[in-house]
Amino acid sequence: MNRRRFLTASAAIGGVGSTAGCLDRLSAGSADAEPDPVDLSGGTFDDDHGMEIGPHGGANGQIYYANHAPPDREGGPFWFHTLVFSLFPFHFDRLDRGWEPEIIYVTDFSTVDWTIEDRESGPTMPSPTAPETFGDATTLTYVVESDVRGGMGPGLHPFSEADEAAAFVDDHGGRTIGFDDIDRALVQGLRDGE
Repeated sequence: MNRRRFLTASAAIGGVGSTAGCLDRLSAGSADAEPDPVDLSGGTFDDDHGMEIGPHGGANGQIYYANHAPPDREGGPFWFHTLVFSLFPFHFDRLDRGWEPEIIYVTDFSTVDWTIEDRESGPTMPSPTAPETFGDATTLTYVVESDVRGGMGPGLHPFSEADEAAAFVDDHGGRTIGFDDIDRALVQGLRDGE
């Protein structure tokens, strides 16, 4: 059940796009620049449940809020080891409190050479933690309801390349959705389905 994907063309196109984005930020001035994702490797623990990021598999996430940060990381992002059980529930709760996100980053599986891991609990996506493996959550296509797990159970598997998300669905079932389709009801349904 192992599968490797690496698209050199996608990486090259992404690199050109990233360079263009950097130039736009520089010309707009540093005050308007969004904060960059950080490295979540090496014993980093989830800000919602305290679980170590990486060992559980699946997409990780980071959220920068305009006027809020973890007490031990002034100006830094909140970190999450799973999207379904940590990032989105935490984020929905913070929206209810009036917190405004600057940017939400999640693992972008289009940027990594990934292999589905055979675990006792079932096939599971890996858990990349390097800064360059994260993308703007609002721009990605997510695979939901596939037969491949994320961290701690049902997964949302994000891809910046919509055709890669569609190919994942062809191989592993499920369906594709956008960021705006992810709401409390969807997340709760995934959690209840575990």
